Amino acid sequence: MKILLIHQNFPGQLRHIAEDLKTRPGIDLLAVGRDTAPGLQGVRLLRYKPHRQPSRQAHPYLYSYEDAVLHGQAVLRSLQPLANRGYRPDVILAHPGWGETLFLKDLFPNARLIHYCEFFYHGRGADADFDPEFPLSLDGAARLRARNALHLLNLENADAGICPTHWQHSLHPAAYRHKLVVAHEGIRTELLKPDPAAELTLPNGRRLRAGQKIVTYVARNLEPYRGFHVFMRALPELLRAEPDCQVLIVGGDGVSYGNAPADAANWREKLLRENPVDPGRVHFLGKVPYDVYRKVLQVSAAHVYLTYPFVLSWSLLEAMASGCRIVASDTAPLREVVRDGANGHLVGFFDREALIEKVREALREDAPEMRRQARRTAERYSVEQGLDAYRNLLGIAASDVADGVAARESDAWFRQ
Repeated sequence: MKILLIHQNFPGQLRHIAEDLKTRPGIDLLAVGRDTAPGLQGVRLLRYKPHRQPSRQAHPYLYSYEDAVLHGQAVLRSLQPLANRGYRPDVILAHPGWGETLFLKDLFPNARLIHYCEFFYHGRGADADFDPEFPLSLDGAARLRARNALHLLNLENADAGICPTHWQHSLHPAAYRHKLVVAHEGIRTELLKPDPAAELTLPNGRRLRAGQKIVTYVARNLEPYRGFHVFMRALPELLRAEPDCQVLIVGGDGVSYGNAPADAANWREKLLRENPVDPGRVHFLGKVPYDVYRKVLQVSAAHVYLTYPFVLSWSLLEAMASGCRIVASDTAPLREVVRDGANGHLVGFFDREALIEKVREALREDAPEMRRQARRTAERYSVEQGLDAYRNLLGIAASDVADGVAARESDAWFRQ
């Protein structure tokens, strides 16, 4: 069986299924990713690069669409020589958000095309108009509507799709929801576990231990979409109220979603300028190795996760798997995961006082049962649970094992 995986930043969200497929006899696996993709050991990766940037002369509403067409064209041109030598995938599993799969049904009309359907944009009722500090203009709403042209084509072209959460599924047009199943790709619950003896040594040499008053915050990048501005504005009061607590902040200075600040190099710099805090107590760790990240979660007494109504971060589920005491924003899709008062706390995204109150409560009371419930919830999002859903979509039974000599003639087209 020939399976083609496509992700601009391969492996991205396809990591777990790629790890699974590469070990299965009888599966001929090829991946496609941009020239900047990290790749995955043991998986052949065909890299592509658009031949130019979108034209600045194009209508601003169409800039992202032209970019998608250029990505799709680059992937088409990268795969065409293999198709000319006889390569025909049975299944294509792809994140289509940058346009990579736009033209693959023309090259491989008989392949089953499965899309990872992460998000469908809305001018109202989701992320775009959520934060009054960053109001959505009429021009911005029109741009979002035009941006959905790519996603409508993706939904039309796909034979099936997968959404990580029910809320993300609900954002897609009703006419296409029947194609989409809801299944999270999963987190490594076997690696992320509570450890009451956990210790973390900070860059300044200070050693922190589980059981101390430690507040943690994690995001890929420190930005308003993940509530960094709300968290930073709450910190001065929290630090005054809890003079013996330490704060660990993990995340980069880039922008994953939204825009960079106009008056500073990044949101960390801007918000520190507006909300000065003691650097001896608030530790910006940047992007850290996985083992350090695990220890950050294991020493946490109160883990803060804030987000606009947007895609759910792996870090929330990983914090729950680590047995963290969760204080999270009462926003979709968190309500699918966090049950207020049972496995964590939900507070209004903009309710600074409630955030401080619940963090202080978490620092004062260990609440072991709440931590256990968080861990149990996370176990429902294990990698194995996610793999079952992906295998079903791909048409692979979990117990499938080739009985010996599954021919690897498919390697020939790649070597030619």
